[in-house]
Amino acid sequence: MNTRNPLPDIDSLKEKAAHLRKTILTMLTGAGSGHTGGSLSATDIVSALYFYEMRHDPENPGWDERDRFILSKGHAAPLLYAALASSGYFDKNLLSTLRKIGSPLQGHPCSKKLPGVEISTGSLGQGLSIANGLALGMKLDKKSSRVYCLLGDGEIQEGQIWEAAMSASHYKLDNLCAIIDNNGLQIDGPCCEIMQIEPIVQKWQAFGWHVTDIDGHDMTAIVQALQDARATRQKPTMIVARTVKGKGVSFFEGKVQYHGLAPTDEELEMALKELKQHG
Repeated sequence: MNTRNPLPDIDSLKEKAAHLRKTILTMLTGAGSGHTGGSLSATDIVSALYFYEMRHDPENPGWDERDRFILSKGHAAPLLYAALASSGYFDKNLLSTLRKIGSPLQGHPCSKKLPGVEISTGSLGQGLSIANGLALGMKLDKKSSRVYCLLGDGEIQEGQIWEAAMSASHYKLDNLCAIIDNNGLQIDGPCCEIMQIEPIVQKWQAFGWHVTDIDGHDMTAIVQALQDARATRQKPTMIVARTVKGKGVSFFEGKVQYHGLAPTDEELEMALKELKQHG
């Protein structure tokens, strides 16, 4: 059981993130399809959540007092699967079945097939509304549990996100922390060319949120932002995490074509060597 260690081991969290990146790339290569860029860009964030911040129990996935994680950008499922397996929710041997017929590890997460998945996601724009409902229910039940929701930056072009933003502020959901994986690229190209989303910080502040703007690959900054969110009262928190698509592998970084492209066997070999050198 993870119970929010008040003294985070930053080096250990960095090692976890490096391990998850290797796992993600191996899974994707084996599947021959899937989303590389957006899984790697959010790896540091998810590592901090699962191995430091969130209260959860792999031996009891339905534990009522657990914190909830909603992967609104459901195409980053390989990252969630890697984190769940590393936490102990299921046998790591299952990771090699990613996207295969009959596997519970499909291209988008399914809560009916895999322990630890709170809700099936993949239709972009819906996750924050779900997170709102969970957070409001916990408040009504007077529970201390928290809800964390990971959004893509292209995803916040969806109108439903801004309806949810208003609702969370209206109901003062201070047990809700959303995080934007702001890597600047979506499937069709740069976000600023598809539909400008800046100024992100000022927009969320205008909607009544407490907002923190960080380097989404600085583990210390991520941990501090999560601690700050936990201490915030009467407002939901938005962490704007400035990230790099494909982070960790030089020839994937900042490349829009790797949004939904899996590594080849040769690319995997080079990527694992590069990660080992820097890990």
